[in-house]
Amino acid sequence: MNDTLNNLSPLDGRYREKTQKSRANFSEYALIKARLIAEIEWLSYFLTNFKPELKDTETNSKIDELLKAIPDSLIARVKEIEETTNHDVKAVELALAEEFKHSEKVQSVIHIFLTSEDINSLSYALMLKQAHGSLLGWIEQVIEELELLAQKNKDLAMMSRTHGQPASPTTLGKEINVFLTRIKKEYASLLKSKFYAKWGGATANYNPHLLAFPGEDWVSHSKVFLKHLDIELTVVATQIEPHDYMAELFQNIQRFNTIILDLNRDIWTYISLDYFSLKMSKDEVGSSTMPHKVNPIDFENAEGNIGLANAIFSHLSEKLPVSRLQRDLSDSTVLRNIGTAYGYVEIAINSTLKGLNKLEADKKVISNDLEERYELLTEALQSFLRLEGKKDGYDQVKHLSRGKKMDKEMYLKAVEELIESDEYKKILIGLTPSKYIGLAAKLAEIK
Repeated sequence: MNDTLNNLSPLDGRYREKTQKSRANFSEYALIKARLIAEIEWLSYFLTNFKPELKDTETNSKIDELLKAIPDSLIARVKEIEETTNHDVKAVELALAEEFKHSEKVQSVIHIFLTSEDINSLSYALMLKQAHGSLLGWIEQVIEELELLAQKNKDLAMMSRTHGQPASPTTLGKEINVFLTRIKKEYASLLKSKFYAKWGGATANYNPHLLAFPGEDWVSHSKVFLKHLDIELTVVATQIEPHDYMAELFQNIQRFNTIILDLNRDIWTYISLDYFSLKMSKDEVGSSTMPHKVNPIDFENAEGNIGLANAIFSHLSEKLPVSRLQRDLSDSTVLRNIGTAYGYVEIAINSTLKGLNKLEADKKVISNDLEERYELLTEALQSFLRLEGKKDGYDQVKHLSRGKKMDKEMYLKAVEELIESDEYKKILIGLTPSKYIGLAAKLAEIK
């Protein structure tokens, strides 16, 4: 039997193949690896700047070897030690010390001047930075698909719907571009994201650092060390990095997710109106009892997973910046769920992309739906009545058209009876619903 059938979370069960990036970025394995990298990088920096006499050939070789590739055996050893210590970061320190058995002096300075939260804050920053690359890549794929869809349908006139009712014509491409421009705005914001760590010991005051090396600028050392890893220093902190940058990042992702949710619901509605057809797979089943069905399951799957992702991101954003006094432990278990939120995002975006790739606009249905809706031109008619100085122009047209379906003959009769200007009559008589799209085709191309 497949082992994944017994997994509690669908992220590692049913959706295991769809969450590979998030697993690589946020698994327990990834966290231990990030902690080891943080410890090794600090060891290297400390030896170079404060104990260069200990950085012999064997030590340098071991540091280079570990930074090049953390062996699986070392990660397994960390978990083994943790069973005894019941402290995950201490287990990292002890396992790493075993790698430097050739020198007790080197072993003695592993984890020097650090608290667990120095290592943790850097580790999560490194993991989030790596995950950010994955996230940006997914968003770029969505942008690419929507650009193609918007461009392909930029001139396809379509009846819009406000409050679910027929409204002034637009183009399908322009309506897709509404989502595209919103997504690009959030993408631009995400590109500016920075990742932070604190690095000053138990309460971030550099207490033992200053006693041992009073002449050193420890804030500068911390900045230089972290900058080497492309991480920013939170200079003023408690025992923990305050996680404000995480809250900002997660809220940014929430906004992106909400736009994708909005997109998926609109696409779902267009499919229900037959404006889009879905490319079929001959082996898929739409319904267990209705053989004819081709369901928009990818968009529905994305909608469900976005809801889960945003629920977690919302809690992370509200919880993580709050910690009692200089630190309480409640953030620790919450931080371990960051990967869960990203996992749901990964599924949602991949489902959205899969759904977008199945779409084909049904131009005939869209055009037929629009062409006989001459009541959509009453906006133009009342506007020209106003231009003629008729203050009751709106009410005149409202009396003729409200709640009614107007065909071409009825529309032309209204124009003849209500409009006095020959110039205005000529414009309105030559108008059809598909021509009444304003700047929609051009707006479909706005970047």
